[in-house]
Amino acid sequence: MFEDGVSNAEIARAVGVCAESVRRWRRVWEQGGASALRRRAATGRPPKLDDAQVETVRAALERGAQAHGFEADLWTLERVGAVVERVTGVVLSRASVWRLLTGRLGWSLQRPERRAVERDESEIARWIAHEWPRIKKGP
Repeated sequence: MFEDGVSNAEIARAVGVCAESVRRWRRVWEQGGASALRRRAATGRPPKLDDAQVETVRAALERGAQAHGFEADLWTLERVGAVVERVTGVVLSRASVWRLLTGRLGWSLQRPERRAVERDESEIARWIAHEWPRIKKGP
């Protein structure tokens, strides 16, 4: 893989990385061969929810917030956290709820449009069609 006589700097330029990365890769390759350079699974704390629990949460959330006793059909991190705890028994922080929604469920932030309850679309259309041209024309 690494050719003798080719400097780390030349390899780094060719690949588009820093020479230190090439030095590290060369050291790993010399100690363990090509298999040592293969990507490894990420280490760290395992997720609190397994895949089956995530799907249970997805199904529960897709029923809507009102189905879970909330007044408005609007999800907040706190409400999602409460549903997660109710259906799985697992308590998640707000940050973990956000990662669950955006990472594992693939959802994104949605903000509802702010509109008056009294808004009358037909009256707005009538005003635009009749009143606005009259006002725009002037006296």
